[in-house]
Amino acid sequence: MPRTKRTSRILEKAELRTPGFKAIDSNMDFGNSCDLENLTQSIEDFRTMLDTYNNALAVVDSTKTKIDQMEKKLSKLSDKMLKGVGFKYGTDSSEYEIAGGVRDSERVRKSRLTRLKSSTREASDENKKSA
Repeated sequence: MPRTKRTSRILEKAELRTPGFKAIDSNMDFGNSCDLENLTQSIEDFRTMLDTYNNALAVVDSTKTKIDQMEKKLSKLSDKMLKGVGFKYGTDSSEYEIAGGVRDSERVRKSRLTRLKSSTREASDENKKSA
C-alpha cells in the first residue's frame, strides 16, 4: 500500500492570504523580515520542500515494491533448490539437512491419540490454575 502524499493546510491558507495582502499594499512590510516578499519566498521554499518529500515517498514506495518482488523470487528459488536437494539426495539425507531442511527421521509427528490426550491434559491444567 503506497504511502499517502502530504499536503499542507498551512500552505493553502498562506497562498489564499497572499493576494489579499497584495491588494491591501503591494509593499507591505512590518519589519523583522515580516514582509510580503519574505512570505512569497517562504511559500515557494515550503512548496519545493513538500514536493521533494512527496517525490522521495514515491521512490521509497517503488523501491519497497521491487524489494517485495525480489524477496518472493528469492524465496521461491531457495525452496526449489531445497526441493532439488531433497529429490536428488533424499529428504532423510545429511545433504538435505546441510541445505537447511529437516530430515524425515528427525521430524516429530504426534499420532491422533497423542494429540487428543495432550489437548485434554492442557485443558485440565488450565482448569486447575483458574480454580
